[in-house]
Parts: sequence; C-alpha cells; structure tokens
Amino acid sequence: MKSYKALQRDRPEWFLNDPDGIEILTAPALIRRVRRQTRAQAVRQAAGRGPWRTRWERLKAALRPVPVGVVSADRYFVHLRDAVRFPDGRTGLYNRLLPPPGSTPGVVVLPLLGPDGGVVLVEHHRHSTRGWHWEVARGFGEADASGKENVDRELDEELGTRPTEVIPLGELHADTGLLAHKVQLCAVRVDRIGDLEKAEGIRQAITVSPAEAEDMVRNGEITDGFTIAVLYRARLAGLFDAGDNAGDCAVDSDGDGSGDGAEDDAGT
Repeated sequence: MKSYKALQRDRPEWFLNDPDGIEILTAPALIRRVRRQTRAQAVRQAAGRGPWRTRWERLKAALRPVPVGVVSADRYFVHLRDAVRFPDGRTGLYNRLLPPPGSTPGVVVLPLLGPDGGVVLVEHHRHSTRGWHWEVARGFGEADASGKENVDRELDEELGTRPTEVIPLGELHADTGLLAHKVQLCAVRVDRIGDLEKAEGIRQAITVSPAEAEDMVRNGEITDGFTIAVLYRARLAGLFDAGDNAGDCAVDSDGDGSGDGAEDDAGT
C-alpha cells in the first residue's frame, strides 16, 4: 500500500471525490473492511459450485489475497483497484487504468492523402481482440512531448511519413468506465505513405474516400472506437465536404510510386 499512499500524496487529482459520485475510500480501516467483504463474497460464490470442489475452492477464496491499491504499473498504464462507496451506500472494489505520471495524452491521427483528401486506413492486428482491425494511426503520448511531437512520431513509425498540416479535432475519453486516459484527435494532410510498421502488426494500408470510410463504419468493417470517433469529428469539422469523391486505391507502402504495396503486404 506504500505506492498507493504515495500516489494519493503526489497525484491528489486521481482521488478527488464528488459528493454525488462514487467515493474512493482511503482510510485503512475502511479499505480492510471492503477487502474482507470481497473475500467473503468469493467464499460464498465458491460454495455453490458442487460438493467435490466446494471445500477446496472455499479454502482458496478464503486464503487468496485481494489486491487493493496499485495492482500493476508500467510505462503505459497504472492499474488501480480502489475501495469505493457507491451513491446508494454499497461498498466494493473498482478497477481503473490511468496514464503513468509524467505522460502526455495519446494521439489519434486521421491521415488525409493528396489533393483529394483520401482517408488512409491501416489493417492492424490487436493482441487484446486477437484479430485484425481497420484503423487510423494512433499511439501513446511520450513523457514531456508536445501533441505535435506525438503526432509526428506516430506517423513516422506507422506510415513512414510526415504531416504537411495538422488539424486539431478535440479530445476523447475512450472508455470512461475503465480508462482515465484521454487522447487528442486530429487530422493531418500527407503527400505520401512510406514503409509500414510491420513489426507492430500492421500488414497493409489502403486509401478510401471519406464516404467509403463511413460505409465501412456502417457495415461493420470498422469497429475501432478511436477510428469511428475521429471520422465523425472530421465530418463535423467539414473536412470531408471536398473529399467525398476520392477514389479507392491501395497505398504504396514501399514509397516507390507503384501503388501495389497493400496487395503485397496482405500476401495476395
């Protein structure tokens, strides 16, 4: 609990309580009480799982520690499990993921290619879903980096290019039930696509018109929430009014002007 207490001291904004909201309990006696309640609930749940398993599972539930405070921390996330009191008086444990101290907001970058403003999408394999997703470029914010520096880095890493113009589109909280991270949304103008970051699971890139990108959202080809959000913000900002007729084409991921990079990357 020492690291948890240190966070309460060093990051008080992480532990603010609203009188009408979910209250974080910080008194040690209250935390211990909630942990005991949680363990007792686990024992009761184990008791209903059959006669042969009951005794062993109840014993495990009774002895298993209930982590409260800092569950884990790395360069990307701080996982906290707080003892809380809900507005109706119930108490329990609640998980949340926060950005590490000193980090800057992540970025979600909508690349618009060429004079027609074609939307560049990458096909990215994601560990969490164990599947492939059509997405725009995005990434975590580096410590002490500006938003522009984060945008430049992500474009260079994922698409091997640099922006000729950056258009801010506001901020987004992607999952307010779990994540305290916020990201900065933006569109960028680019005049080329270079080498793709295949080492991180990107296998191809395509360019589609804004209307085609929105059709991909409509028919379920695009399910990534960040990508849907930045497309919507770009539509509201009027960025698609002049680019709706951009043609569908494969992006030249090799930068050689051949335009066949997407097919090669996909192995087709």
